[in-house]
Order: sequence, then C-alpha cells, then structure tokens
Amino acid sequence: MKTGKHKKGSVTEVLGPVENLESYVKADWWRHLFNANYLRTDADVVEDQDITKDEIDVFLESLSNPPKDSAILDLCCGQGRHSFELAERGYSHVSGLDRSHYLISRARALNRRNGHYVAFKEGDARKLPYAADRFDIVFIVGNSFGYFESLKDDVLVLREVLRVLKPYGKLLLDVTEGETMRKHFQARSWEWIDKNYFVCRERSLSEDQNRLISREVITHVKKGVIADQFYAERLYAEETLNVLLKEAGFEKVRPHARIRTESKRNQDLGMMEERILLSAIAVKEWSVVTKSPEKDKTVVVLMGDPGKQDAVKPDFNFDSDDFHTIDLLKEGLSQLKGYRFVYLNRHDTLIQDLQKLKGKCGYIFNLCDEGFNNEASKELHVTALLEMLDLPYTGGTPQCLAYCYDKSLVRGIAKEMGIPVPRAFMVQPEDIGFIELPLSFPVIVKPNFGDSSFGITQKNVCFDLPALEEAILLVRDRLGYNKPILVEEYLTGKDISVGMIGNSPEAYMLLPIIQEDYSNLPPDLPRICGYEAKWDPQSPYWQIKSVPADLSEDAERFLGASCIKLFERLECRDYARFDWRLDGNGTPRLLEVNPNPGWCWDGHLAKMAKLQDLSYKDMLERILAACEDRITRSDAMQKIPARS
Repeated sequence: MKTGKHKKGSVTEVLGPVENLESYVKADWWRHLFNANYLRTDADVVEDQDITKDEIDVFLESLSNPPKDSAILDLCCGQGRHSFELAERGYSHVSGLDRSHYLISRARALNRRNGHYVAFKEGDARKLPYAADRFDIVFIVGNSFGYFESLKDDVLVLREVLRVLKPYGKLLLDVTEGETMRKHFQARSWEWIDKNYFVCRERSLSEDQNRLISREVITHVKKGVIADQFYAERLYAEETLNVLLKEAGFEKVRPHARIRTESKRNQDLGMMEERILLSAIAVKEWSVVTKSPEKDKTVVVLMGDPGKQDAVKPDFNFDSDDFHTIDLLKEGLSQLKGYRFVYLNRHDTLIQDLQKLKGKCGYIFNLCDEGFNNEASKELHVTALLEMLDLPYTGGTPQCLAYCYDKSLVRGIAKEMGIPVPRAFMVQPEDIGFIELPLSFPVIVKPNFGDSSFGITQKNVCFDLPALEEAILLVRDRLGYNKPILVEEYLTGKDISVGMIGNSPEAYMLLPIIQEDYSNLPPDLPRICGYEAKWDPQSPYWQIKSVPADLSEDAERFLGASCIKLFERLECRDYARFDWRLDGNGTPRLLEVNPNPGWCWDGHLAKMAKLQDLSYKDMLERILAACEDRITRSDAMQKIPARS
C-alpha cells in the first residue's frame, strides 16, 4: 500500500480502485489504525456515553454483578470508556491495557482530568505485563478480539488471559456475530461523520472466508483525503468461540444476551452492529511460584572507570556530581525486590572479572556508556567483549552502537526509510581552506562521531562563512584533524526527544515526548541543548528545562511510528532515545539515535519516564524487565528443535 503523510496543505495519496482488498492488508494493521481518525469515524459508538453505560449494565449482569473490590482487567481498552464507567460505579481495582500508544495516552489524560484511578498500560495482549493469578475478571469487549492474521495469536491471547486470571476467575468476551456478518455485510457504504468529514467504506470476505476485509477512505471537505486504510477482522461463530476457549484452557463457556448497538448517526455500524457475549471460567490451580536459581537473581552492573580520565567530562575526571549520580543509581536498584547487584568499574581487570562471573550471574546491566577505558569510541568494545564471553547484557549490540555512533550513517539509513533529516554536508579531514557551502545559513557544526553533545557549543551555530570556518577549527582542535565533521542546517522549531523501553513488536513502551524549554535563555543565544547545557552549571544553558511536548496528534503518531521503525532497523534493544527537531514548517527531522541513552536520575529518559508516572526506580526496573524478557524468549527459541 502506498500512502502519503497528511501534512498542512497536502493530501494523502490514494490508491484508487483495487481488485483485491485482502492483498493490501498489513499483518500488523492494528498497530497504526487506532488513532484520532478511529475515534472520529467510530465516535457514534465508542464516544457515546449512553451506549457505554448500557453495555456495562449488560456486562455486569452477565457476571452476576461482581463485588466492587474485584480486580478487573479491561483488555484492549482503547481510550478507556468501559474502564471509566466501571470506576464511576465504584469498582476501585480496574486496569486497562491497549496496544495503541495514542489511545492509552488519551486514556491517561482523561484519567488525570476526571480524577479516576484506573491503571492504564500500553502493551501487547499476546504477552501481558502482569503476574499470574492477578485478576478476578478480564474483559475483552467492544469487538476487540480477532485482529491478528494467525488464529494461533488469538489462542495465545486467551492463554495469557487464563494465566493472569485467578483460579475460577471469569473472562467476558464480546465480539461480532460472525455468521450474520458473513452473510449480510455491506459491500460499500459512505456516511458523513460531521460537517467536515465523511468516510467511504469497501468490504469483502478474505479468500478463506474467515475474515472480513475493510477499506476506509476518510475525506475532509477542504483538505481532501486524509486516510486510505485497510484492515481485517476474524469472523467467529458462537460454536467456534466455544471450541477456541476450551482449546485455550477455559471451561464452563456460557452465552449471554446478544448486543445490538443503536447509533445516533443511524448509519453504517459495521462489525459493531450485532455481537455475541460469552463468559468462561478459568478452572485452574494457583500458579506454583518457583524459586529462581541464584545466578538469575544476580545482575552485574557494568560502568565507567572513575579511576581513569574521561575526555568528555569538563575536568577530564569523575567529580562529586558523577559520584552522586552513581549513588542514586545504587539506591534505586537497591529498592528492586528479588535482585542482587554486583558493580564492576575497574577496567584494568575487566576481562578477568567478567570471566570469573560466567555462570554466576543472570546478565549484565551495561551502563558503560563512557566506553572501555572511558574512551567513547570504544563503547562497542565493551559489548563485543560481552559477546565473546557469551554474557547476556542490556542495550545495543556492537553493530547497533557502531551504526548510531556515526551520525552520517544514521542519516543515510533514515533517508532510505523515508524519515526526514536536516539537510547537511560533510567536511572531510582533507578539506582545508575554502568550503563550498551547499546550504543557506544558519548552520550547525557537529562532530560526525560521538555523543553526549561533546564538541557542540553555542559557537557551533554559524550565521556566516567566517563563523563556520572558526567552528570547524574549534571542533578539529578539540577532536583532532582526522575526523569528519557534519554541517547541518540549523533548525529553529521545537527540540524534542522520544524515549522507548521494551522490545518491539510485543512489549515496547513509547514514553511521553518532551521538548526543551528555552524561555529562560537570553534571546541572543542559539536555542540548542549542547555541551554547556549538560556539563556547565555556570552557563546560561543550565537554565534549559524539559517539558511535555506540545505537538499535534499527527506529529505524535508520525514520531512514534518512525521511532519504532528506527529501533528495529538499527537493532536497538531494551531501551533507546531519539532526538528530533521541527523545521520551520513543523516537520519533525531526525537528529540522532541513542541506543544506550543516559541512565542518570535527571536525564532525558528519566524525565520522560516521570511523565509516564514511573519513578527512577520504576524506569530502571522496566529496562531490566525488557532485557530479561528478551533473554527468556531467545532461550526458548533456541530450545525449539529445527525442522528436518
């Protein structure tokens, strides 16, 4: 499928007539569909409070009006409409989980605004981030089941639900009545959503007749087509669901009253029109809690060497702030239950120390972003050593770190993927004297290799050729004459960062986006978050603050999707940070990717985590959990016998 991004003053590229709708459906269509357009097109149901109240009446009656202290999981909760109605009725232990970053962000905002205490999480229903035997009731309602391409994934969802339900807990499942839909779906329809938007729909059955394929073309009367999207949902008959639930381990499957939705728009309800409501019981024993072997409880924290000089630091040595940061790290980790942490920071004996730990620890928490012997160019050497010793570790691989250390390489990869970057050119070591400038001023001069804003100060922003030549000389004096230098257009829009914890596609979390607040900076200084902002408390740049980003819904969706693609393409693992800047037209342009971003208590990642209601301790625990989950899945895959 070939579509364009909706931008101010442009329209989405549309396919036109297609013969086979199914061939345009992506396997992971559900990743991208549930956004502002979804709330707009389906508002007659999913934003109608009366419909939600009526549905909750039916749900609770079907469950014999459970006690108000029941632990309830609203799985695939969307923007939280059912969760909030349960909370309004006095249910005090409600959790909601959904795969859509947009909908979960909206749910959290409504949670704060309305004073509710629903615990919302972003995650994949095939691997739930909850302990076994956690919930009394799990809802999968509002036709939120059957989105995956493979039937095995639907069974996996049900087995995860079985795992997190307490013994004799209940599942309530609400899905489209498949047989009716298969026979009576509308092949084509269109309707006005409001005075500005209308949607045209096409539908057909899949080749195996088991899924309904839909296409939606959403149009704004002035802006033109803003979305041309395809999706597919499995059609389940009541008998099929009964078999599926029993295959997943449920018993006592019971049908309840059919749900027939009445829309105030009185137009195309699609798969929400008539639905089946089933309940099933998790007949099982309490999960056996097994004691992990000691090595799985032991995590080795690998760090920079405070006894060696570090060229990145202002005085070339660890100072009191560095040791305070390390103390806060140790304090945060000490609060995590079930762990024993061992710290390694002596690089002269690092190889021997790591060899002694083989078989005695679960994995390495690699916080050695200074690099081996505190040399930034040798950050990947640390991970290469861990690879050779076959010691699992957090964060990026040597290949990933090599990619991301080279700004020009990341730019090229991003451009290849259709992700915007600033215009730029390279100054090679052999380029001496006059420089032919292919860009308009202002520009910013950056070392092509490196991180921590090393070599980037206010003097790197240049408004004329003499300033550019001086900036290049300053970078060469600091870093040497044998390194290439990147000269980029200086972007004047918002300076933003996107953080991510977890491993796609199953369980990553996109953290709230932040932007730099330059309002306290003297007006004559360029708006950059460079070396002075990170290392010089006496600088005016020390007054820069990070605040929640003020971005459009389209920009947030684009940033989230782009960061996920970059995370996968650059082989990031467990956590990463992506730095962007908006150009004069408001278009986000990628600056760099940080695969092992700063882990300190006051760093950008921690600031984003705080906006997610995660403490510093919680952030560290999430990173460790992402690594543990990845290692576990990798071990499980290795145990699967190869096919002959």
